[in-house]
Amino acid sequence: MRKGKIFIFSAIILLISLLSFSQEQISEEQQILRVMHSISSHTLLDYVKELTSEKFGGRLTGTVEYKECAEWVSSLLKKWNIEPGGENGSYLQSFPIPYTIVKKGCELTLHIPYKNTTIKKNYKYEDEFIPGATSGSGEITAEVVYVGYGITAPELGYDDYKGVDVKGKIVLMEREVPVEPDKDPELFKKWRPYSFHQYKLENAVSHGAKGMLYNYGPICNPNNSYNKDFIYSHVGDAVVEDIFLGTGRSHKEIVEKIKKTLNPQSFSTGKIVTIKNITEHFPNGTGYNVIGLLKGKDQKLKEEAIIIGAHLDHLGRCYELMPGANDNASGVAVVLGVAEALSKLSEKLKRTVIFIFFGSEEQGVFGSQYYLENPIFPLEKTAGFINLDGVGCGFRINALAGENYPEFFEFIKKANEKYIHRELGASYFANIARPRLDSARFMWKGIPSISFSVSGSPSYYHITKDSIETITPEILEDLAQLLFIATFDMARAENLNFRK
Repeated sequence: MRKGKIFIFSAIILLISLLSFSQEQISEEQQILRVMHSISSHTLLDYVKELTSEKFGGRLTGTVEYKECAEWVSSLLKKWNIEPGGENGSYLQSFPIPYTIVKKGCELTLHIPYKNTTIKKNYKYEDEFIPGATSGSGEITAEVVYVGYGITAPELGYDDYKGVDVKGKIVLMEREVPVEPDKDPELFKKWRPYSFHQYKLENAVSHGAKGMLYNYGPICNPNNSYNKDFIYSHVGDAVVEDIFLGTGRSHKEIVEKIKKTLNPQSFSTGKIVTIKNITEHFPNGTGYNVIGLLKGKDQKLKEEAIIIGAHLDHLGRCYELMPGANDNASGVAVVLGVAEALSKLSEKLKRTVIFIFFGSEEQGVFGSQYYLENPIFPLEKTAGFINLDGVGCGFRINALAGENYPEFFEFIKKANEKYIHRELGASYFANIARPRLDSARFMWKGIPSISFSVSGSPSYYHITKDSIETITPEILEDLAQLLFIATFDMARAENLNFRK
């Protein structure tokens, strides 16, 4: 009888223990879900609205407005009790960056001979041209010389400037190089140094050119060198076709021929163009990364970190305000949403989680480069980097380099399947072209990195139409909730090795 009572008593104790353990599990999961659902599309859209407001002036790194924006982000991190990771107990990590302001009054004009006079065709801002974001200030009227890709590469037996005189003239130039990375990666690596905008501009200057029409499309791009005596604009098909009209040549056929034969097709067009730009250059600007962290609570695992980040900067004014809602106020908003949510569960994080809002991505991915040269956490102990860039327009979530790191992507996939149920795709990233993403810099340092973007609805790139009206609020919420769960799970996993 006594044995029977002992057995019953033991069974009751075991049942109570199991129920208690089960209740703890339910309680923790409910807590996580409550925090996840506290991430609201309304709040995230408010962040986008603030970031794209006039007071932050388009967030061009180096400007006073950009610093004010960085301080605003810092104030949110402080409010959520996220530790500062910048200099002197602040959230800011400073670095030098020159910058250029483009002012109103810029023009692009084609001079068309007609009988005994000249007709002037003035091109429309943003529809047909945008002034170079690092252009010198002034006006130049000169003949246009087509110089293909603007490359002089003796070791490759290629020179777009051979046989043409560009001294004192305006060059019309293609972007990138005539070799594609996907078709021949090894050959492309030899051409890659010539794909940088800075090289193309400086090579034009070294050959005596005084101006440039850059066939980049009528979009703003501050990722270039500055030369006070060199004036340039970005142009698209409308301007290029006008330059080629009457030359007996087809622009499309010439580009195809260069790519097929790797032989230059440069020539003097006979067309006269005036470029007028009004700019002001600041050689001694200061940029900022904004850094905050939640330290892990596990004595061993706290020595490992997960970084989640987005570039904070955009284009400033060129010469109209560039809001940069999708690029990249959307990414910043998502990181802020994840940061606030994780701060509510900071005691449960085993690993350290670092939040970085990079400056100067648009000017050449310099903010992330500076961080990697001056990290606040050992790079070899950085388990992975999640990057957000252009995540505000559409319904489809794209994970660039998700195929590179299947174990990393599995955390994302599981969180999506369990909670979010969005269309989610992973792709492979060779990362052999010039760096255009902060994640590319991290990958070059051997840090597993996945960069998220969103597609499925109309979006605009580097023009004034990239405004808050194009943003899909629901995708901000879903992506922030997804990455909150995935990051939380990674921060608590016993083993995390994506560097295989």
